[in-house]
Amino acid sequence: MRVLAITALFLLSFALPAQASGCTVHNGACVQKHTNLAWLVFNGVTSYGPVRISHGKPGFGTPVGNFPVLRKVKNDWSVPYNGPMPNAVYFTTDGIAFHQGDLNSQSHGCVRLTWNDSEVFYNNLFPGERVQVLP
Repeated sequence: MRVLAITALFLLSFALPAQASGCTVHNGACVQKHTNLAWLVFNGVTSYGPVRISHGKPGFGTPVGNFPVLRKVKNDWSVPYNGPMPNAVYFTTDGIAFHQGDLNSQSHGCVRLTWNDSEVFYNNLFPGERVQVLP
């Protein structure tokens, strides 16, 4: 999937260096909270995105920093917030993940994506890769 996405982006001339937006990830994902954008990075090059996101609301902020992808759950459920988390890709030990959700409201810390974008992130992020969350 990655090779196909990178080839398609290259052919369309949309591949941009990840560092262009302050991201230093070589393989993984970047989130830029102040612009509400996220993108995937493969071999130091943007391979998908940027795409629109929403993130944690005041009091439940999405943490800034560098994190490993820990695990993926295709159809998860948030017990504390009683809600679905389709295509969840966890990157903190306290339950912060990328997942499909409403972009018009803020979360309890997770990074919400559209359905299509959440599928691409789920299919192209792997345990051990890096997630960088920028302010």
